[in-house]
Amino acid sequence: MIHKIKAMYDEGNGYSKKQIAGELSISRNTVKKYLGMSEEEIVQYLDNPEREKKLDRYKDYIVHLLQKYPKLTATKIKRKLGAKIREDIASERTFRNYVKELKEVITVKQKRYYEPVIDMVPGVQCQVDMGEIRGVLIGGVPATICFAVFVLSYSRLMYVAVSDKPITTNLFIQMHDEAFRGFGLVVEECVYDQTKLVVIREEFREVWLNEEFSRYAACAGFDIRVCEGYDPESKGKVEAGVKYARNNFFYGEEFGCMDELKEELKKWINEVANVRVHGTTKRVPAEVYEAEEREKMKPYLRPSFLKDSDAGQLRGVDKTSLISYKSNKYSVPMNYQSSRVLIKEEGWRLAILDIETKEVIAAHTLSEGKGEIIKNTNHYRDYRKIISSMENDIREITGKEASEKLFNDKKIGDTSHILVLLLGLPANFNVNFL
Repeated sequence: MIHKIKAMYDEGNGYSKKQIAGELSISRNTVKKYLGMSEEEIVQYLDNPEREKKLDRYKDYIVHLLQKYPKLTATKIKRKLGAKIREDIASERTFRNYVKELKEVITVKQKRYYEPVIDMVPGVQCQVDMGEIRGVLIGGVPATICFAVFVLSYSRLMYVAVSDKPITTNLFIQMHDEAFRGFGLVVEECVYDQTKLVVIREEFREVWLNEEFSRYAACAGFDIRVCEGYDPESKGKVEAGVKYARNNFFYGEEFGCMDELKEELKKWINEVANVRVHGTTKRVPAEVYEAEEREKMKPYLRPSFLKDSDAGQLRGVDKTSLISYKSNKYSVPMNYQSSRVLIKEEGWRLAILDIETKEVIAAHTLSEGKGEIIKNTNHYRDYRKIISSMENDIREITGKEASEKLFNDKKIGDTSHILVLLLGLPANFNVNFL
């Protein structure tokens, strides 16, 4: 390319710089740079295999797209990148050649070899990690605080969700919901280490995701990216965020209660963490977010099952009509087998609610033990069949018209009460009396 430019220019006797740029589909600045180089400089430049290309800044994002959509064309990749950065950084030909070189490199890789950190393109990635700190004084009592840190890779805007209980899948989902509502929007993907809350296991570079968390991610509209184990390069920003939150906020503080801790944490996020000059970018995360990243993110469509969970915690019912709660199992009516319900702890009682109607379908005294099964034997009787049989008996005794009057008269009582009354009637009872 360089020698071709010099030949076309012919020391000013050939094509102009503008004509060469148009002919070769490159910028005039590139033509000018190469024409200003001596033969010795050209040799050194071409012999340097590590010379940086302008598109290298966006290499991770391009690789990310090619891994996700292997057949994506260079033209479409360029269009997607341009929509993110609003800058035409290369000609079609240069971009096409760059993508071609990348495809030759990454196609020989195994399917999962490394998840790049997309920090040069706004609105694409959020890194998530968890931490805990022991001995935090809550109401004068030392407590272990668990927290999750969310860091937007481009702007470094941070959100921290906190709990005084171990982080379960349901709680992890609620923390994501809290973070995305805090950001006001959602990114294209979130990056995690191999926590069981996200990844159940990995075999032969195939990943089995936590089904419940995967369902949430699909409904919320973001992809899940998983780092390989012990890969600090791909999680450096968020792991630094965990250390920063632990040392700069939690350590050395005392709180009257958890509500006070959460209020102070929100104040710290808004008045300290997101308005400081970031040590790596030398920019203020909140300012970068508002100016460059917010408009590139997607609306957060909160899943409907999370709206339901505001009335209680979601729980799955197994095929034996049992739900799990705090290391024990509790029964629900048979017709809720293999479905989902809401649970709510009310003092000494565990209330179980229907997701749709929010009505209490079962209630149990909370067990203080572990590994116990608490059953209500009535939950294993199919009352629909019993009631249907009773109603048929009533129709035979009273006739269809009179029985319907009985069923509709709430003053008399339920079906079983009606049947007991009728069975005690004399044989010559006049049903017209009803």
